[in-house]
Amino acid sequence: MRKYVKHLALITAGLLTGVLATHQFSVAASAPDNAVTPLPLEQLRLLAEVFGQIKHDYVEPVDDKKLLTAAIKGMVSSLDPHSSYLDKKDYQDLQEQTRGRFAGLGIEIGQEDGLIKVISPIEDTPAFRAGIRPGDLITRINDKPVRGMTLDQSVKQMRGEPGTKVTLTIYRKTDERTFPVTVTRAEIRIQSVKAKMIEPGYAWVRITSFQERTVPDLAAKLQDLARQDPHLKGLVLDLRNNGGGLLQSGVGVAGAFMAPDSVVVSTNGQIPDSKQSYRDTFSDYRLPSFDSDPLANLPAIYKTVPIVVLTSPYTASASEIVAGALKDAHRAMTMGKTTFGKGSVQTVRPLTADTALRLTTAYYYTPSGRSIQNKGIRPDIPVDQFSDGDPDDALVTREVDYTNHLANLQDANEQAEQEKREQQRMDALRELEEKNDKMTPAEKEKLRNRLPVEFGSKDDFMLQQALNELQGKPVVRSKSPFERVLAQTASDKTDASAAAASVAAPATPASPARPASPAMPVSAPTGQR
Repeated sequence: MRKYVKHLALITAGLLTGVLATHQFSVAASAPDNAVTPLPLEQLRLLAEVFGQIKHDYVEPVDDKKLLTAAIKGMVSSLDPHSSYLDKKDYQDLQEQTRGRFAGLGIEIGQEDGLIKVISPIEDTPAFRAGIRPGDLITRINDKPVRGMTLDQSVKQMRGEPGTKVTLTIYRKTDERTFPVTVTRAEIRIQSVKAKMIEPGYAWVRITSFQERTVPDLAAKLQDLARQDPHLKGLVLDLRNNGGGLLQSGVGVAGAFMAPDSVVVSTNGQIPDSKQSYRDTFSDYRLPSFDSDPLANLPAIYKTVPIVVLTSPYTASASEIVAGALKDAHRAMTMGKTTFGKGSVQTVRPLTADTALRLTTAYYYTPSGRSIQNKGIRPDIPVDQFSDGDPDDALVTREVDYTNHLANLQDANEQAEQEKREQQRMDALRELEEKNDKMTPAEKEKLRNRLPVEFGSKDDFMLQQALNELQGKPVVRSKSPFERVLAQTASDKTDASAAAASVAAPATPASPARPASPAMPVSAPTGQR
């Protein structure tokens, strides 16, 4: 028996070494400037030995393909929270999401402490209508415990044919309660751009995610708004709960409001293709589905109209690129909450006809050269979502809270800052518990039954504060201790003063440079289900 295992291990080791050596050659050929380290043969032999032991000794037969796929997924997912191996179903899902159409419940998800964490319910979807909120933890799916399942396994439990139902058991931290929610699966068709006039002279534009059609749809909405009022006095760009998407779409959205040939974002990584500078030129935001430049005939008013960008803790990735570009260019005032803090770009590289590798290939930087990895975009004016404050701020999970997050290469004191943030979180949780203990049963019931804000409605407190800012009226600032601490930093004070002084001024054009050839990166931090 032992001889059989050894024989199988040696065969597998030879196969793995051959495959990896071929891969190594292809990498060396495409990137001759990169030093290629020798393959760790001892570790490869160990991998082959484990494979052989499992094949021979495991309690029941294991399919070779399943076992090797699991090994690949584990290897890639160990890198950072956003790299992953996409099997046939995952790859198909990703392609559907970028087109804005897929089957599911309508939630953007991550993982926390072995449970499924709702990053954001997507507007106008079954999950949104069922009252699922950002930060909710899914503990059971159809009475099956989530703990112990992989994220992929949990997702497959939630997936199903449109019209069928799934029951999710939700733990809501703010209410300290667990309850079931039954959601009917549906085909999700996301309208990524919404727009309307909220008052004479003032427009609201909301972008829920960055898809293939986002830039053309934005251009059409902006054209319509200009027809309704050619003399706009102000515009609110709403990026709250926008989890990201296609990098090119983010570049195009920022470019709609910035001076021609302005740098929107730069990226830097290990390979030459990851060292890019993206400008608001058609070549840098063009996607294969575009027949012509969607922004070519945009009214000139959008280069000068005063803008307030709304952000939330779940504003992430490509939406942080847009907020950071407009902030750095002094083209807009940012308002709301500090964003998620995902400052990395993932590139999807097809491996076969129906599988791909989503790999983190670069950090991205705002036009001023700042990395927001683990930092986020701090608002010029911190504002709460509710008029009486946001009690769940201390419970929000951001990029920095993931155990295997990438470090911010510009911050030598990151570890100390993380420890300080964790202490602030514990203090805030203690205060929240003390406050909850003093609440009457009626007050607790009112808090439990409070519905999520309908963005763009008359009851949207943060939107009203943005309108006040554009109209020169007083703004009610955030009561959050987190936002108050962040707002006290010297750099943000400088940024806020500069933005306040020039919110209506167009950005200064960047120095001319040949646009880099864009890759096909995505920057979404989570999956949509």
